[in-house]
Amino acid sequence: MKLSKIASILECNFEGSDTEIIGINTLKDAKEDEVSFVSNSKYVKDLEHTKAAAVIISENLASQLPADCIPLVTKNPYWSMAILSKYFAPPIEDDTPSQPKIGKNSKVSPKAEIANSAVIGENCTILAHVYIGAQAVIGDNTVIYPSVTVYRDCEIGNNCMIHANTVIGSDGFGFATNEKGEHKKIYQNGNVVIEDDVEIGSNTSIDRAVFGSTVIKKGVRIDNLVQIGHNCEIGEYSVLVSQVGLAGSSKLGRNVVMGGQSATAGHLEIAPFSTFAARSGITSSIKEPGKTYAGFPLMGHRQWLKLQAKLARLIK
Repeated sequence: MKLSKIASILECNFEGSDTEIIGINTLKDAKEDEVSFVSNSKYVKDLEHTKAAAVIISENLASQLPADCIPLVTKNPYWSMAILSKYFAPPIEDDTPSQPKIGKNSKVSPKAEIANSAVIGENCTILAHVYIGAQAVIGDNTVIYPSVTVYRDCEIGNNCMIHANTVIGSDGFGFATNEKGEHKKIYQNGNVVIEDDVEIGSNTSIDRAVFGSTVIKKGVRIDNLVQIGHNCEIGEYSVLVSQVGLAGSSKLGRNVVMGGQSATAGHLEIAPFSTFAARSGITSSIKEPGKTYAGFPLMGHRQWLKLQAKLARLIK
């Protein structure tokens, strides 16, 4: 889409080259043929180094852009980005690509549905009522149990196991809100990447990224009924127990263990080898590795045990 068309959609003016734009991306990752946006002061520091052709931005920040980056000035950049995201969303179904490819010795149930351009590796087992979307890639020796849904463009590695009714690549919970309180969907145009030797329980949902990828790294174990938000990254060999919830852009280091019903707020980083007892509420980043935590508000596990003992004595 030409930049002039984007400006017209967003009802804003621009001066400069009418470049062909192929997508939307973050300030850090945007290339010379992509548009970005800034709506949070947290990301203002990335403005001066962005390579985006243009940035959707408020008037007071426009002067901080590089000289070769075109400002698209709007009153509500986040709302404008949500409007634009729909135009770069891939089709839900696309019958035009090539037939799916299924590797040697893979068993696919006749009741499963494999979309055009999907790729399934060797020695896989795909059971009844599984749906594999367009351009999804499944590695070798992977087992997918009944009624699993893998949305388009998602990638699953070798030697993985995904149990019944799990959904990989559904839309993240993303929307912009205007001054009237109305909500506008932000189309989630990224994907999910699951690396090798990952096991995922039943009825778990892993959301696709807004841009880029939600990543589940090698050797992760995920229990039933876990929710992983968009753009999360789960470090190698981490363990997430039943009913864990991760808000968008949570980043877990290697070998993090989260007990049942524990949860993170969004945009947090968790140090490697951190352990969280059941129902822990994590509201800020954890920087020191190898510690064990409990409770809400979150505290060291030993401190939490002492607190429980004192409370028990108080009510005797």
